[in-house]
Amino acid sequence: MKIEAARALVTGGAQGMGRCFVERFKEAGARVAFCDVNADGVKATAAELGVPGFVCDVSDEESVSALVRDASEALGGINVLVNNAGITRDGLLLKQDRTTGEMQGFSLAKWNQVLAVNLTGPFLCTRAFAMQCVERGIEDACIVNMSSISKAGNMGQGNYSATKAGIASDTVVWAKELAKFGIRVGAIAPGFIRTPMVEAMRDDVLQKVIAPVPLKRLGEPDEIWEAVRFIVGCGYFTGRTVEVDGGLRL
Repeated sequence: MKIEAARALVTGGAQGMGRCFVERFKEAGARVAFCDVNADGVKATAAELGVPGFVCDVSDEESVSALVRDASEALGGINVLVNNAGITRDGLLLKQDRTTGEMQGFSLAKWNQVLAVNLTGPFLCTRAFAMQCVERGIEDACIVNMSSISKAGNMGQGNYSATKAGIASDTVVWAKELAKFGIRVGAIAPGFIRTPMVEAMRDDVLQKVIAPVPLKRLGEPDEIWEAVRFIVGCGYFTGRTVEVDGGLRL
């Protein structure tokens, strides 16, 4: 698929990498819409970029159904979905108080929050998107899932790592299941990328993050966009994860 032929929906598109993807799709001549859970962010980004924006909780089935319906109407059908929305709620499985010795287990609520957004969200969006493609007779479509370097397992990110490993696995499953409908499915596993969340780290913490990266720097959102562009544009790519991590291994 040529990038200018894309009619793309980007989840989590009001900030960070998602916003970069929305901007680059538009600049490439594609039609693009986005969603985010942050209503103020949606309003501001939609006005600044001049593209349709929708408030959506990707972990909610009804919200996702409305999103895909409304975005499809706005764009005249959607043939690209970028499952970018995600959250972190980090913590160790067990933590011992240094003073009292009391043991505390990781919060079930935080575990479930991350699974709901990062794993159930892409499932709901992918299912609704694929159904829309079949109903509209769209036979050349592409899904880009956002995994992470943490899919290999990152200490303090048991919930996040599980979801990013899960989305890499589901990329393989969905690619096999949806190929007969003309839908390709790929994933990207970014390393540490320069986003507002990362830039908010204390400098000493940020330097510890960068130190083990062979290229000795953070990645840029535009470098992840290049992977998005490749997956959308390469008609023989499906069922695989592209790792863009500066050579880092966790």
